[in-house]
Amino acid sequence: MNVTVDVSAAVHARAGLGRYAATLAAALEHERPGTIRLFANGGVGATPKGGPAEWGMPAKRVNLGYKPWRMAVWLGQLARVGFDSLLGETDLYHATEHLLMPLRNIPTVMTVHDLIFELFPEHHKKLNYGYLHAAMPLFVRRADHIIAVSETTKRDLITRYGTPAEKITVIYEAAAPHFKPQSAAKIAEVRARYLLPERYLITVGTIEPRKNLARLVEGLSILRRDDPALRLVVVGATGWLVESFFAAIERFDQRDAVIMPGFVPDDDLPAMIGGVLGAVTASLYEGFGLPVLEAMACGTPVACSANSSVGEIAGDAAITFDPESVEAMVNALRRLMGDEKLRAELREKGLKRAAEFSWERAARETWMVYDRVLNK
Repeated sequence: MNVTVDVSAAVHARAGLGRYAATLAAALEHERPGTIRLFANGGVGATPKGGPAEWGMPAKRVNLGYKPWRMAVWLGQLARVGFDSLLGETDLYHATEHLLMPLRNIPTVMTVHDLIFELFPEHHKKLNYGYLHAAMPLFVRRADHIIAVSETTKRDLITRYGTPAEKITVIYEAAAPHFKPQSAAKIAEVRARYLLPERYLITVGTIEPRKNLARLVEGLSILRRDDPALRLVVVGATGWLVESFFAAIERFDQRDAVIMPGFVPDDDLPAMIGGVLGAVTASLYEGFGLPVLEAMACGTPVACSANSSVGEIAGDAAITFDPESVEAMVNALRRLMGDEKLRAELREKGLKRAAEFSWERAARETWMVYDRVLNK
């Protein structure tokens, strides 16, 4: 048996989706060596290094821009045109992002990370929302099986699309192995290189409305009344509809308190997370919330939203709060920063919680899905 895994998101370095595709593909290959093939749409903006050719697995590739490929896939699905020839000989195709290639004779599995575009359409650009709103129900119906990254996403699929529960398997993601407690020397080196302050909170993720950063900035302004040295480091690329975030920085006069290093390489991110007072995920909604686990795996105390999958993943290993309440957020962060005994407890609980999730387990469970689909 061999399986083709779509790693386009990793080739295009698309934040969490890219990390998921690349890490899962490697774990699947480790579980059953010689069985994984890769597929990627390259084209404009593709990562020159770290792509399929360098991962030691056979690979197929097309070279279209991101948007033309999305349209080609959707139109192919509508017309029921098979793209099988693009994959060559393979027994199954796994779409790791929200884009299911139309295939006639090859069974398909698709990972659904979230249906946030359906829940918060105002947080998406109109064209992107229009595409996903039209295409995703079709992709979900056409896939032979769906992997959901959380129980939250599974419930959304059942509620929004009427997807049969038996067609969905929940398989959790995990922090990559390099997310682990860092040495004091590495933390100091990264702090110096990025000109980071001694006292800072960190939040990781693409800057977009759903991340709730405007409220987090307001909370920061309140915390700094008693702790003027406190800073907030926002790690992640600038996404879409970011006006409210930058407006909040101006409105609450936090220009010097919000540090934005942009995208931080994996070699540096664990040390950056490890040097903080606490990690914050204030999202209004997440399909999984990987930054929570990554921070816990680094031994960093976490404060995060109580809702959606964020609370599901955090369990009792983090301080949780209502993300729509600035007061609740501020109170949680005050507790996090002000109680050293609590911080020590959260570090210990967080490390144990993160250890419950692994890519080895995710790979084993994903192979079980493949076997089930192929043995129907």
